[in-house]
Amino acid sequence: MSGQIGGLSFEQAEAALTPWKERAAPIGAEEYQHRLEQARRLMRERGDEALLITAGASLRYFTGISWGASERLVAMLLTLEGDPFVLCPAFEEGSLQHALKISAITRLWEEHEDPQQQVADLVAAHRVRRLALDPAATFLIYGRLRTVLGACELVDGSPIVDGCRMQKSAAELALMRQATAMTLQVHRLAAGLMHEGIGIGEVRRFIDRAHRALGADGGSTFCIVQFGHATAYPHGIPGEQQLRPNELVLIDTGCSVEGYQSDITRTYVFGEPSVVQARIWSLEQAAQRAAFDTVRPGVACAEVDAAARRILEAAGLGPNYRLPGLPHRTGHGCGLSIHETPYLVRGNETALAPGMCCSDEPMIVVPGEFGIRLEDHFHVTEDGAQWFTEPSPAIDVPFASA
Repeated sequence: MSGQIGGLSFEQAEAALTPWKERAAPIGAEEYQHRLEQARRLMRERGDEALLITAGASLRYFTGISWGASERLVAMLLTLEGDPFVLCPAFEEGSLQHALKISAITRLWEEHEDPQQQVADLVAAHRVRRLALDPAATFLIYGRLRTVLGACELVDGSPIVDGCRMQKSAAELALMRQATAMTLQVHRLAAGLMHEGIGIGEVRRFIDRAHRALGADGGSTFCIVQFGHATAYPHGIPGEQQLRPNELVLIDTGCSVEGYQSDITRTYVFGEPSVVQARIWSLEQAAQRAAFDTVRPGVACAEVDAAARRILEAAGLGPNYRLPGLPHRTGHGCGLSIHETPYLVRGNETALAPGMCCSDEPMIVVPGEFGIRLEDHFHVTEDGAQWFTEPSPAIDVPFASA
């Protein structure tokens, strides 16, 4: 077993946690304005005359408002000219002014009023005949808008939202680099804590504390810790587990920095790997590398998925989603959401372009025995791809040299 796995006490690990020094700059006013103009350009191309974005990641993307969705409508209405409108419950006005990062016209509504009617009134005042709706809007909002919009056509705003968010700017990439670097450091310390009998709950709690101590937006955005046979379940199984010698450890976790997400998985052995474990781990590494090597501008997302599967199928795994083999897509986009477009999956002919960011995680599952997932993220460059984090070198060496 390498010096990276085990041998570290909780006290030593905690002592290594200090606030992150090289912090990326938040998104600035100029970039927010560019995003609004990009949305308008896409609206004009499609013939849309307004765009309604509701609470969630896309509202944060366009306005800086980081509030989650609830039954109360908080939204931005963007028309083709002028400042956008931001609709908000009246009692939240003070909080709104602290959160808002753009110049906007505020429209407040009281608890007994219908905010969807306010949207309809604004749409009518601007003679909007075609309104694009945030694809993440709830069905409740969609249904209420259909009732009050009259002759205005309500259409899917996915091409506008995805068209803006898919390709990351230099500022966004910097925030993602910080988030991934922080999570990789947490992974390193967690691996050092491994010892016989440690429970998954202890590890999860440490990972959450570690993300907080390094300066993430909060604790872990999510955290999966599995030992032994439980690693055969991609997103884990309930219940406590204690680590035993020669078992596989799978940890999948991430954090958020200014809303931008990290998502890294490491699988390694605590002790000596079996012949089968070592073989499957090597195939996983090769499939991850094959997917990465396929990435370049113009290549379809589906081809990246196919490249990983060719490695596995040549070794007798699969085919398709059959087990033992790869039960899910090879990767997903990442940014302000942990999972967002583009997706590296069969049938997705979206062409990769510079600035797109995706996970590379062609997990191999051997039912009833174990699973191995190696997950790192990359961003597309002008001539290929670049890792945010260096992949694992070996089954007993989870991390490239610091």
